[in-house]
Amino acid sequence: MIIAASATIAAEGGEEFHAPGPSLFDLPGIAGSEVTKPMVLVVLSGIVVFTFFFLAARKRALVPGKLQFAGEGAYGFVRNSVARDIIGSHDFQKFVPYLVTVFFFILVNNLFASIPFVQFPTFSRAGMAYAVAGLSWVVYNGVGIAKHGLLGYLKLQSVPSGVSPVMYPLLVPLEFFSNILVRPVTLALRLFCNMFAGHILLALFATGGLYLIEHVGGIGYVAGPLAWVLAILVSFLEILVQFLQAYVFVLLNAMYIQGALADEH
Repeated sequence: MIIAASATIAAEGGEEFHAPGPSLFDLPGIAGSEVTKPMVLVVLSGIVVFTFFFLAARKRALVPGKLQFAGEGAYGFVRNSVARDIIGSHDFQKFVPYLVTVFFFILVNNLFASIPFVQFPTFSRAGMAYAVAGLSWVVYNGVGIAKHGLLGYLKLQSVPSGVSPVMYPLLVPLEFFSNILVRPVTLALRLFCNMFAGHILLALFATGGLYLIEHVGGIGYVAGPLAWVLAILVSFLEILVQFLQAYVFVLLNAMYIQGALADEH
């Protein structure tokens, strides 16, 4: 409300505030090439995740050093708190490498938004989020088809148990749509929208605060620094959101894998 009011006042004087929008994410190619910053960050995040776990596991010892301890703790968090608890102790182990990789790949890409001079969440680009969600879709559907066969898996996911066949014409299309088609879309949208909105909000507070100070004066000298304080607070909140979005994404992956392996829906 403060920023909107200041924009109106300034507009009367010929200066109008232009709030950051989707154009904030339209980054040009690096050095005139087709390679953009999000592409570089995706590759860099893969290198960071691989290097961390490679170095943590390179000199394995009975009494771990600091790096090995950190690597084991990171691995154990996903292994025990997500994979084993959700998928079950019988089947979880073979999915741990995938879930660990996805969690830390998404986490590093999210944290890029809070790193100075990088300050761009890779998954604020919808295409990046849909690519990871599409990979997850292939994994959990592939797991289900491998165990139950194509027809058996489709029946498992589309025909609810304990329901009268009279309801099948209504429920089967809904179940198929919900369990097979919608899941990767909701996975991607949840990740994309949180990263997109957080980046927009930070840019709004930062640029709005500067605008209030430079072009409004008076109350702007108070509201501008207040907007910057809010930007700092939102930055800390964003770090929590970045972690939670990586956790929720991999948690849902584990749930979908568990559902694909289950004998009843």
